[in-house]
Amino acid sequence: MVFGRILGGLFGGGEKRASSVAFPAVDYKGFTIVPAPTQRNGQWQVGGTISKPDADGEMREHAFIRADQVPGRDEAADFSLRKARQIIDEQGERIFA
Repeated sequence: MVFGRILGGLFGGGEKRASSVAFPAVDYKGFTIVPAPTQRNGQWQVGGTISKPDADGEMREHAFIRADQVPGRDEAADFSLRKARQIIDEQGERIFA
């Protein structure tokens, strides 16, 4: 286990863990946003999912991970929500293409 972390760090993998606490979903303009920051090298990386049902009721989902990193988990979740709203405002339904 330790050996794997050392090799991962040497080759750019670093340590990456999902948050153990799930954040609540937030509705925005008909889309559902779930922030899901991940811990990486002592920081929290911004990310999450954006979903919306299509006309047939089938759920479409877009996962996003940003290069942005912040020191706190809650701060990363807030930043993830802001980024997701920006993605929705800029791309709308095209995120599922």
